[in-house]
Amino acid sequence: MVSGGRGRALATAMTRRKALTWTVTSATTVLVVALILLSWDFARHAVERGMRMNDGWEIQFSRLHHAGAFWSNLSIYGHMIVGGLLTVLVPLQLLQPIRAFLPLLHKTLGYVIVFLACATSIGGLFYIARNGTIGGTPMNIGFSLYGVLLGIAAVQTLRLARARRPEHRDWALRLIVLAMGSWIYRVHYFIWNTVTGGLFTRPDFSGAFDVAQTVMFYLPYLLVLEFWLRRNRAVSAWSGAPETRR
Repeated sequence: MVSGGRGRALATAMTRRKALTWTVTSATTVLVVALILLSWDFARHAVERGMRMNDGWEIQFSRLHHAGAFWSNLSIYGHMIVGGLLTVLVPLQLLQPIRAFLPLLHKTLGYVIVFLACATSIGGLFYIARNGTIGGTPMNIGFSLYGVLLGIAAVQTLRLARARRPEHRDWALRLIVLAMGSWIYRVHYFIWNTVTGGLFTRPDFSGAFDVAQTVMFYLPYLLVLEFWLRRNRAVSAWSGAPETRR
């Protein structure tokens, strides 16, 4: 039998653990809701513009639309549609209640997100390869690296999840960070323009800030995540779920 002192200590520890779990779950839920609400207008605009590929204004005035280049147009406008959907759906994978109580929904949503991420990656890379970007070589390189990393993270997340390996959570977190990149890119510009009035930016994206932005919207966040993962090998932020759980 457990002595009275030890029993009380065990009960206290369990209460504290439950309180910590509740706090983490609540904070994560607030974060997810905030991300979805904040990115909603961006995602909606991306999807709506992507669906206007054959719109008269897009055909005549958009720098993204190229006459007679069906596959290039399809790749970039499709990229906007799937990228917008990816942005608002991917935060949902952070929700512990879905993972714990609705595993089929979590699994299905995971497949959808991986598909959207791969489609976003392929569409963007294809368009850059065929037409380049408005920002020239720095943007071509930065955005291409982003697309490659997004595709790798999606494939690795799916591959390791299907193998029931706990490392899939690390890759899932990387995928979430990268999937939010397009929105973060716009947030950076909004903050920078608000604070500095657009210092070191140019219409052709050749300014110093523009060039820095080609990697700053994803690489620093990935580095912070990698540091955090190295400090949390057990990936305890995923609610302490068993290692075999997807």
